[in-house]
Amino acid sequence: MHSRKDGWHCSGKRRITFRGIAQPESWEAFLGEKAAMRTFEEQTACVVEALFDDLLNEDDVDFRCLQTDSGGSVQSEEEPPSGFDPVLIASRLRQIGDQCNMDFERVSSQVLHEVLMGKMEKFGAAVDSLCKRWSDQNPELVYERAFLSISVKLMMYILKKGAANVNPGHLIKAINENAQVKNYIETHGGWEKLDN
Repeated sequence: MHSRKDGWHCSGKRRITFRGIAQPESWEAFLGEKAAMRTFEEQTACVVEALFDDLLNEDDVDFRCLQTDSGGSVQSEEEPPSGFDPVLIASRLRQIGDQCNMDFERVSSQVLHEVLMGKMEKFGAAVDSLCKRWSDQNPELVYERAFLSISVKLMMYILKKGAANVNPGHLIKAINENAQVKNYIETHGGWEKLDN
């Protein structure tokens, strides 16, 4: 769970708390509608935390959205009516990460090697370096999509290796501090429209 100075917390399981006190379902619905008014940085934190929750709890099955025979989706009762659903967006972000086929152990990169050895403060720089390399090899792939794909895939890889010093903050910071990626997401309709 990611804490912010204002007391609000957002978790991947959509349990919203204020100063440690869980809010009732009606508050969650109300806050879900207001989520669109959050800053890009706050939305990024919620999405990445939901992604981490998904990655860390892969064995737990959460049926929040069922596919109908016609291919449409059916919302569960707990979902807010808002377009901003961090769990759904995290699922889309994970699919983008799954598009990365890079073998991180075989890539020759000093900054990547440092990240794999535990220097997580260099995560953003490693992703940027890998993106430029991958974009050069795949000119049809725009830098921003490569950045999202590689950053998610690298975080998944590091988590699977069991690194103890990994937290959502590394990915949140990498996305929020990359003006090019932030602008790409915002000009395409925000997190709500990511691969929608």
